Amino acid sequence: MERETPQAAPPPTFLRGEDASSDSSSTRARFERLIRRVQADVCAALEAVEEGGEVFREDAWTRPGGGGGISRVLQGGRVFEKAAVNVSVVYGVMPPEAYRAARPDAAAGADKAGPVPFFAAGVSSVRVIHPNNPFAPTLHFNYRYFETEAPQDAPGAPRQWWFGGGTDLTPSYINDEDIKHFHAVQKQACDKFDPAFYPTFKKWCDDYFHIKHRGERRGVGGIFFDDLSDRDQELLLDFVTECAESVIPAHLPIIERRKDTPFTEDHRAWQQLRRGRYVEFNLVYDRGTTFGLKTGGRIESILVSLPLTARWEYDHKPEEGTEEWKLLDTCINPKEWI
Repeated sequence: MERETPQAAPPPTFLRGEDASSDSSSTRARFERLIRRVQADVCAALEAVEEGGEVFREDAWTRPGGGGGISRVLQGGRVFEKAAVNVSVVYGVMPPEAYRAARPDAAAGADKAGPVPFFAAGVSSVRVIHPNNPFAPTLHFNYRYFETEAPQDAPGAPRQWWFGGGTDLTPSYINDEDIKHFHAVQKQACDKFDPAFYPTFKKWCDDYFHIKHRGERRGVGGIFFDDLSDRDQELLLDFVTECAESVIPAHLPIIERRKDTPFTEDHRAWQQLRRGRYVEFNLVYDRGTTFGLKTGGRIESILVSLPLTARWEYDHKPEEGTEEWKLLDTCINPKEWI
């Protein structure tokens, strides 16, 4: 993948060819418009919660062959220790091992093929919005659209498209009211399209965010899906739009309720330990991180998901019956919230 070039301001579009037209109705063009709008909306909502505190820093970048991105990062805020909302539109060529990481279910022939041209677009909270208060949960969201193309010398990698993404919650302390609200918003978005979506994608989320070497989940779940291409493309684009637009109503009411909750240094230490788990998952298991590193992605955008601070203690085990133990037990034994 070609290296990025910093830009003083974002261009009107990162697309190339016919897709770059302002009135293009292609899936690529419509998805780029969606992710840039969601980025603006989420950043504005988080800055409003800061109430005159820190604002987002913006970095825009392009690549010579087409594509680029906008990284917006807020650090050291009154409410948010770190929040990042990125969009990217990327054209590139991935090696077979990266293709297998991105699409393991469809990559059986990719090991016999050459490099695979691809297009990818996505919006994310770069896997994290980290509040300062231990009682305010971390949020991750990411919605993306991906295409691969099949050049003549790569018969093992046919042209494909798919959607992926999800929204999940990672608290340090269990608050049933908050978690039920969060899951209710996810279910409402899913039910507009198929009542089977929520239970299917909720289980997928629990399974995906499993820290295998710890035997526990990263948080209390939400929804997650990947390689989604088994329905009409128009329906799936509408579904992903609905999910992305549900991020603010799912998370901001919880932040407003918990951002000023009194806490102690012990609460803060536990929050730091849980953030350590967050780091472990992102660096060891997350498919987006793996794909970005293998395809030469923009490193600051890939690793901006990591919190400013985290903590590891040798053989730390919370005392049974405590609020910390309750969180850990929930991460080990996922439950149904609604």
